[in-house]
Amino acid sequence: MDKKNYMKKNKFFKNRSLNLINFSDNYIDYLFEVLKKIDKKSISDLERILEKTRKSNNTIFLAGNGGAASTTITMANDLGFDVLKKTKIKKTFKIHSLNDNPSVITAIANDTGYENIFLNQLKIHYKKGDILIVLSASGNSLNLIKACNWVKKKNGKVVGILGFNGGKLIKMCNLKIHIKTEKNEYGPVEDAQLIINHILAHWFQKKYT
Repeated sequence: MDKKNYMKKNKFFKNRSLNLINFSDNYIDYLFEVLKKIDKKSISDLERILEKTRKSNNTIFLAGNGGAASTTITMANDLGFDVLKKTKIKKTFKIHSLNDNPSVITAIANDTGYENIFLNQLKIHYKKGDILIVLSASGNSLNLIKACNWVKKKNGKVVGILGFNGGKLIKMCNLKIHIKTEKNEYGPVEDAQLIINHILAHWFQKKYT
């Protein structure tokens, strides 16, 4: 869908006479609709996977591009240090964002291609029992697809927190949390990904207190 048709179809842009206050109301209302449609059981299923990984002392790897990249870094903090700091738990989550190290990412991208920035890090750090969580709006990013394929070949578990129609990744994931939106609605998808992180982080803080 090109930008002109997207703006015609999308609820945010339908009424050009709207001021920012009305636009904000429309955006918030639409985001609420998107959040309500998420299958909450899939979030509960992810909670169980995270718990199993924590108890087995395995690592949770996170990966994403753009806005999702910043959310993976936030998740690593919220589910790692934040849970440790705010609870009495002795064994917290071993969680690592593959977006964290710009030196490693740029070296891999420069030497072997951007499509390998996550794959090559997994080749170094991944071990049996670890899981990979990918955050993507389109579900079609090649660097995420390659990383997921590699983990699946290792008989590892892949979780996708995906937007739009889920793209290619939706069929590759052992578990998917699908944030259903129209194509190109990056804002609501990225908002929802961050909210899912906060739901889990606050849940674990409550659970372990």
